[in-house]
Amino acid sequence: MRRMASLHRPVLIAAMSAALLTTAACHRDGATPAASTHPALPPSKPKLGDFGFDVTGMDRSVAPGDDFFDYASGNWVKRTKIPEDRSSFNSFVSIAIETERHSRDIIEGAAANDRVTGEDKQIGDYYAAYMDEASIEAKGVRPVQPELEAIAQLDDKQALARTLGGQLRADVDLLNATNFQTDRLFGLWVSQDLHHPGRYVPYLVQGGLGMPERSFYLDGGRMAQLREAYRAHIVALLELAGIDDAPARAERILALEIAMARVHATPEQTNDVQAGANAWKRSDFARDAPGLDWAVFFEAAGLNAQQDFIVWQPRAVSGLSALVQSEPLQTWKDYLSFRALDRASPYLSKAFADERFAFYGTTLEGTPQQRQRWKRGIDATNAALGEAVGKRYVQKYVSAQTRTRTEEMVKNIITAFGKRIDALEWMSAETKQHAKAKIAGLTVAVGYPDTWRDYSGLDVRRDDALGNVQRAEVFEYRRNLAKLGKAVDHREWYMLPQEVNALNVPLENRLIFPAAILQPPFFDPAADDAVNYGAIGAVIGHEISHSFDNMGALFDEHGELHDWWTPQDLKKFENAGNALAAQFSAYQPLDDLSVNGKLTLGENIADVAGLATAYDAYQLSLQGKQPQTLDGFSPDQRFAWALRRPGAASTATRHCAMLCSPTCMHLAASARKPCVTWMRGTRPSM
Repeated sequence: MRRMASLHRPVLIAAMSAALLTTAACHRDGATPAASTHPALPPSKPKLGDFGFDVTGMDRSVAPGDDFFDYASGNWVKRTKIPEDRSSFNSFVSIAIETERHSRDIIEGAAANDRVTGEDKQIGDYYAAYMDEASIEAKGVRPVQPELEAIAQLDDKQALARTLGGQLRADVDLLNATNFQTDRLFGLWVSQDLHHPGRYVPYLVQGGLGMPERSFYLDGGRMAQLREAYRAHIVALLELAGIDDAPARAERILALEIAMARVHATPEQTNDVQAGANAWKRSDFARDAPGLDWAVFFEAAGLNAQQDFIVWQPRAVSGLSALVQSEPLQTWKDYLSFRALDRASPYLSKAFADERFAFYGTTLEGTPQQRQRWKRGIDATNAALGEAVGKRYVQKYVSAQTRTRTEEMVKNIITAFGKRIDALEWMSAETKQHAKAKIAGLTVAVGYPDTWRDYSGLDVRRDDALGNVQRAEVFEYRRNLAKLGKAVDHREWYMLPQEVNALNVPLENRLIFPAAILQPPFFDPAADDAVNYGAIGAVIGHEISHSFDNMGALFDEHGELHDWWTPQDLKKFENAGNALAAQFSAYQPLDDLSVNGKLTLGENIADVAGLATAYDAYQLSLQGKQPQTLDGFSPDQRFAWALRRPGAASTATRHCAMLCSPTCMHLAASARKPCVTWMRGTRPSM
């Protein structure tokens, strides 16, 4: 593997400056349960090491100026074995495993108690149905048979349109989770209007592909090999279901998906928010995207009364609609049958689940071994009843003190960000005024939501694993449709408290930090402040910086897509961003694979900017006091080490390829080394 050459400091500083980067380095009901009050006082000793960082994970044989990643984390990487059911392992995964255990206690406790009612019964029954392997094996392919029979009876393109509309689900998220992929013909996202954030609007998104995006269908080399593996996967599933002439059907299915891929937008085009802001009226679809019977489609989708839409990729929507008309009905029936089987496979008998994992898990992602069934059951239950589980997770495992301490850090980091805006020499007063208004209007949610989703309308059955999944998807879809025509709910969370992640919500100018990420090594109430600011502080700074990265900078303080930059400032911003993108694109984690610097630009900006802001915030937190040296290590050293360790990773080569693939907006850990180069270049004591 090639190592990234050190970034030239002037280029990095310019990039940081222009993107505010040197100004800075991811229906509701019910009151919030009280968070755990235990321990009432922070622990006296950090969980890791003497001051919140395990120095034994460092490799001091490496000079920090040569390779800071290996210096700070080399021994940790060497001694850390990737679990067989993972394609990589880092601190995010480590915390996720611990949180998974906590979720298991909650979910299995509900499943084992036959006296529970309400949400506890729903949680227990959902998990129990998934874990009932004997029943699932006995049923074989029967749970999906009604859907296959309905597809077989389609007799014209109008019936096809009705089926496609009935299959529409709220399964994409363009700005929050940046999840653009759906294997249904189209995806739906109900969110605030880009130009009128005070109202909800449905976004229609390209879909239909089983593999991640168009290059998997159109490029040569490794992608051609993956297509052959995908073809074999299609054949295998059809044969498992007892469908005859599987090879010929697979040929037609793959040819249809290749045709879909040709009309799809590229990941770079999809990531262009301004290009996605295409307002369509209901009447525009028949004229601008002929082929699909849109009246029938929208009626089946429950959108018959909806007049306003945003079409994110107009060319793709038009192209997919044309394929509905041009491709034979039998090809579409074969395709829909395979999609139904592929989607249902994790909840069918072992042969189906194993075949699906063999392709998506091992061939695509490089994971050698499928996760234990109980782990998959926890994931499935969280996907369907996540806030119900999250409410109980908060009650049992989340300390109120952690929420308070984190909120204090967030305020300090926001203050530091504002000071960096004030100090910018290149930015005009006009643009600076808007930037300060945006940072002042930023709202922050920490730990868990103040109100919870109501799942009382979800039908969960203890003997119907696949049916539970399908009903949960419909329940979530209808919950999203119910938003249309109503006031925007700014209390809604787009992550679960038990998720190890963080989020910037550009349409609301809001940040979300779930409780699960507020654990060591990211945050420890007993750890040294330098360590906490270097770890969770950099994460907080990262998310704040997304408000001013290449996408976030397009939104004003109200969450509206609005050009608030002067032309001169915008040009400086874009030029520096292009320089940073070019620099990352020059990095090759593997000999035949380069980073897509343009696609990863927003994350790279936030990485670099987040650490700069977190460092300034740490300095502010000292309030002029002289920081202590601990165990011979300076505060700057402790800050930098903490910054590096949470992102340190042991990564399989095949997964590294996926992380740097055309679809991925985040780099593998070792590829994010430039984010500490600024620290090395400007803080000699590192």
